[in-house]
Amino acid sequence: MKILHVDINHPLLIQKFSELGFENDEDYTSSKKEIEKKIHEYDGLIIRSRFSIDSEFLNKAENLKFIGRLGAGLENIDVAHAEDQGIFLAAAPEGNRNAVGEHTLGMLLSLLNKLNKADREVRSGLWDREGNRGWELDGRTVGIVGYGNMGKAFAKKLKGFNVEVICYDIKGGVGDENARQVGIMELHQRTEVLSLHVPQTDQTMGMVNAEFIDKFQHPFWLLNTARGKCVVTEDLVTALKSGKIWGAGLDVLEYEKASFENMFVENELPEAFQYLIKADNVILSPHVAGWTVESLEKLALTIVDKIKKKFC
Repeated sequence: MKILHVDINHPLLIQKFSELGFENDEDYTSSKKEIEKKIHEYDGLIIRSRFSIDSEFLNKAENLKFIGRLGAGLENIDVAHAEDQGIFLAAAPEGNRNAVGEHTLGMLLSLLNKLNKADREVRSGLWDREGNRGWELDGRTVGIVGYGNMGKAFAKKLKGFNVEVICYDIKGGVGDENARQVGIMELHQRTEVLSLHVPQTDQTMGMVNAEFIDKFQHPFWLLNTARGKCVVTEDLVTALKSGKIWGAGLDVLEYEKASFENMFVENELPEAFQYLIKADNVILSPHVAGWTVESLEKLALTIVDKIKKKFC
């Protein structure tokens, strides 16, 4: 098989494919239009998020047998059209789920203990102990929305804490020894920490909005290491100002480009984002929850294993 790689990944990816007898071509700079002109020559395509794989692109991929995406989801691929053409699709949520679980826990503990605020103040010469009094996680209820690979990984990290973990998912029967599955009403009634681990779909876009937030019985901390467009930022800021949301840890933002490589299309920062970057009870990171030294290798090996199992 002949494979085209359009994003740089761990060297093990090409090495392992070569060991299977596959031919590997690399093109990390050509535009999507340029790739379209030659995609018919390839049996496989390896991508992260450099550009979307739409129906027009797929129609020109006459011989494509598989697409491997080194990431958790397939939202940048027209899945229905690809499946209609018999193209095997492989994502790699198993490869970075542990990294996401650890990052989410790190954000939560930093929020509760005001670590970012305290660090910044001490570095500037301010020694404010009372102003940096934190909260304990012990005894709280953590609600996880989306209980797949990422949600399960976060729940597993919480096992060492004296917390109740509940999960909500559109699929039934996903609860396990680390989280009890509940309906949406119980999620709203009991949650004190809310963590999002959902894919980007028509159902999850803008899911966390003013109406959704207002249904929670308790003020809560919000964590989003899933997709930025699942949260309406203006409504989040309103809730932060009112105290309905006590703090937020955001690895992803509504304003990210589809490639996740850059944040803003325009130079002017949205007003809501200007609030977030100044807020002491907000922690931001640049879509790196699953972006570790270890996950880079795991993602590559996961894709190789799935392609090998399907075609070898």
